[in-house]
Amino acid sequence: MSSLLYMLGRAAYRARRWVLTGWLVALVLLLAGAGALSNGTDNTFSIPGTESQEAQDALARTFPEVSGTSAQLVAVTPKGTDVHDPAFQSAVESSAAAIAKIPQVTSASSPYSGPSTGNIAADGSAVIVPIQLSVAQTAVLPATSAALQKAGRDLAAALPKGSEVAVGGQLFSQSVAGISVTELLGIVVAFAVLIATFASVIAASLPLITALLGAGLSLSLIFAATHWLTIASTTPLLALMLGLAVGIDYALFIISRHQEQLKRGMEPEESAARAVATAGSAVVFAAVTVIIALVGLSVAGIPFLTTMGVAAALAVTLAVLISMTLTPALLGFAGMRVVAKKFRRATPKAPAEPSNATPAAGGDAQEAEPPDGSAAPPPPPQAKRTPKPKRPRREHPVATTWVHAVTRIPILTVVLVIALLALVALPAASLRLALPDAGSLDEHEPARIAYDLIAEHFGPGYNGPLIATGSVIGSTDPVGLMNDLAAELKTVPGVAAVPLSTPNEPGDTGIAQVVPTGAPDSPETQQLVATLRSMHDHFEHEYGIDLSITGYTAAGIDISSRLGGALLPFALLVVGLSLVLLAIVFRSIVVPVTAALGYLLSIGAAFGVTSLVFMSGWFAGPLGVAHIGSVISFMPIIVMGVLFGLAMDYEVFLASRMREEHLLGADTKGSVHKGFEGSAKVVTAAAIIMFAVFAAFIPGGDAQIQPIALGLAVGVAVDAFVVRMTLIPAVLVLFGRATWWMPRSWDRALPVLDIEGEGVQAELDAADWPEPGGDYAIAAHGARAGGSGAFDALVPRGGAVVLTGPGHTALASAIAGRAPLEAGRLKVDGLLLPVRRSSVRSRAAIARLDRTRDAVAAVRDASSDRPVVLVVDGAEAVTGAERAELADQLALVTAGGTALVLAATSPESVADLLPAGAASAPSTPRTRREPIP
Repeated sequence: MSSLLYMLGRAAYRARRWVLTGWLVALVLLLAGAGALSNGTDNTFSIPGTESQEAQDALARTFPEVSGTSAQLVAVTPKGTDVHDPAFQSAVESSAAAIAKIPQVTSASSPYSGPSTGNIAADGSAVIVPIQLSVAQTAVLPATSAALQKAGRDLAAALPKGSEVAVGGQLFSQSVAGISVTELLGIVVAFAVLIATFASVIAASLPLITALLGAGLSLSLIFAATHWLTIASTTPLLALMLGLAVGIDYALFIISRHQEQLKRGMEPEESAARAVATAGSAVVFAAVTVIIALVGLSVAGIPFLTTMGVAAALAVTLAVLISMTLTPALLGFAGMRVVAKKFRRATPKAPAEPSNATPAAGGDAQEAEPPDGSAAPPPPPQAKRTPKPKRPRREHPVATTWVHAVTRIPILTVVLVIALLALVALPAASLRLALPDAGSLDEHEPARIAYDLIAEHFGPGYNGPLIATGSVIGSTDPVGLMNDLAAELKTVPGVAAVPLSTPNEPGDTGIAQVVPTGAPDSPETQQLVATLRSMHDHFEHEYGIDLSITGYTAAGIDISSRLGGALLPFALLVVGLSLVLLAIVFRSIVVPVTAALGYLLSIGAAFGVTSLVFMSGWFAGPLGVAHIGSVISFMPIIVMGVLFGLAMDYEVFLASRMREEHLLGADTKGSVHKGFEGSAKVVTAAAIIMFAVFAAFIPGGDAQIQPIALGLAVGVAVDAFVVRMTLIPAVLVLFGRATWWMPRSWDRALPVLDIEGEGVQAELDAADWPEPGGDYAIAAHGARAGGSGAFDALVPRGGAVVLTGPGHTALASAIAGRAPLEAGRLKVDGLLLPVRRSSVRSRAAIARLDRTRDAVAAVRDASSDRPVVLVVDGAEAVTGAERAELADQLALVTAGGTALVLAATSPESVADLLPAGAASAPSTPRTRREPIP
């Protein structure tokens, strides 16, 4: 991947005008598309397969008069008067009659007559006018909503002085989420952090440009998709918040690496390409983990949550695409201006010459003599090559002091951090989930005023009545049946009133409005729903009615229950994914396990702090929290998914530098210290930016996004500064040498995933090896595999070489890209192994003659596609006439330009199979002709 990113970064740098133009054109087109196609967001939450949803769908067919959304008008008398005052009653009844004539309104029941007499407060201080509409909430015309609010104002004008009137209910229960100035403060803080990090206004501006462009593209796509999809108002806000945060951070990582390289004297174009290949590889890895986690939200089986996850994943995808293309393009426009002037004065040097270091992986191989028949290239000349430039060891006194302090007594740090985070996580047990209602709106909103008045004069349950419904087609007296049912429902604990119980006009379906004693999001109401559903068999036996419980409140309880049940499977998914991915990256057991456990600690702390604010009311005033008592149902699973990707991001950038120092020979403590010092600055900047962007959505923000933003802000801060930069260094030092251990069998089985660009760096180092412009089928220096000896050779196209001695079969397989290379340097067709192992496999073929009855046919089949290299193993087992035919076939192979590798137990056993002259080495001053014994 790093090689592809290197080419992408260089191409984007060179074609910067085209890249910038392309993204700007895309933005203009998508903005136009969003304006033309957008139908607005829809906060109608539903879960197919739940009792509440099935009952609601049935009502839409059998009782459409009550299947639409509803509203409530509440009128409160002046102090010292009663609702039965003639002037007050007359005005209310006239208002109800006028509301019933508004388009899309099917009924507006007077509280003074008919079945709605329960809508008069017990103390006679207030009345409720229930308003039923014929369509769903999203289909209500703006004119209808405006007419209802006007009717409330008209009634207030007609009532005696001192009366209060408000119109609210389900129709007005949610406000349209929007962007305020507060959210922009996060960008201002991010810009300040970027300036402090880069010490350059130009460099600090680039991440903001890329992030804002990505946010604009993702929001345009989301709003355009509302033409076909149902998308909640939280979805674009979540995508914006996440897109800004990761967009800034991804560009930060790439530009930071670019700056470091420019300061070492690297030419800007080369530096941009290498930054995309190295830091960009880690960015892609981090983005993929976030995307997988967000798409993984679909495990809950909830359509609106799946849509939300996919939309957020789209924002992250666009952020990483822009970072990989537009960032190097903008770096091309900026040139050397992304660094301080003192670094611009020096003429940029050409890219550093490749080093003499050879990549090593796996254990130590025993020394062995070069196999017979190989032409040995000398190692890269020491005098003509300069070592790979190391990163400058700049002093970071704060980072150095901190990492030394937390690793001085590692067990003490581990115990203290775990105890602290466990304590913070304790309040998470009281976190209660619910869908937002009018109680979460700003206290000055008409719907919130109505909500508070109803709760004060009638009880909190009147703000979230339940609907009990079922078929009564088998009854000869449906009206009497519903009256009897209502009488029993009133006796159920937790029921405050049953103000309405009636069959539909055909007499086949009945509904009963059940008012709980508790608020819509209270545990008492949740218990009441469970109680009523547990009485299903009793109602069916007693009244012959298949009773279901539905309504907005019941639907919210079902959604919360489904989401709560999905948390454990989702947690197992993301934790399991982190274990596998980090094991692949770091070839370690300790690193992935501690990283996953640290993620769980961060999640617990995020939920604990969220519970303290939204359940207990801590700092609710300063944070502008409008509603205390519950958080939106999908908050936990969203925070888990997003924080997983961000936690893996910080783990990769910190642990990869530590692993790099370990591979360079430092002991565990030294590698942890040096790696921390080299990466702490950029990780700190990234975490502060993330925190600022998320925190900016909290004060006075949308009630649905507030708990999500708080959870992410706290989670990022805890994960970056407490877990990754405090706990993890102490844990790694505590484990010592075991930190970087993995069973050899696992190491061989796991794929190699280069997320720090080591592969592209190795290719760049070996670009002119074994010699500039050299064209060999095989070039090897000190190559080892499977316990073989060191292999040195230069094999021309059409040449041949014999591999013998211990591990010769494994070494031959490694040359063909079928086995791992343990040490040394090896190229096949100019492609460096193991970096380009997959490409080598397509250019090399293997014929294992000890596994076939027809050796000649096996060689013919293997060489039919004219591979660059043909590996033949087990040829010494071929005898008689077939051996002569095999020799002729091998001669044809080499004559066609394919290099031949014979793996045998001894040179003598295959000497007669070598084509004449095929073993000659290239005629250069550094090589010699190898005789074939």
